[in-house]
Amino acid sequence: MGKYRLNRINDAVTNEMAVILREVKDPRINSALVSVTGADVSGDLKYAKIFFSVYGGDKDEVRRALQKAAGFFRSELARRINLRVTPELTFVHDDSIAYGAGISAILNSLEISPLEDMEEEESGSGADNGDLFD
Repeated sequence: MGKYRLNRINDAVTNEMAVILREVKDPRINSALVSVTGADVSGDLKYAKIFFSVYGGDKDEVRRALQKAAGFFRSELARRINLRVTPELTFVHDDSIAYGAGISAILNSLEISPLEDMEEEESGSGADNGDLFD
């Protein structure tokens, strides 16, 4: 199977899982902000890893709830996406959003005064480009 087709299937599974996730009535999932960050479907379409992130809840509890509802998710995927084989779903916590938020917080905490920026620009790091056009 072409890689482009597998990428399209991954995107379709990700989008549909995000929609289906909003329809679940499990309080363990509804009490936290859960988002589907990606899907990785195997080449033979038999297995799929669904990557999710959780904000404001216990990630292990949410993963157990998602795994318990895997049959429902799989049947909904089969109904919404026309594939030869509907993949068996496993759920993996994706902490990339939390990692990115941590990096952003570190960058925001750096204190660089405008005076330091101006001094660095004036000192330069090599030849003065202004001499080329005089």
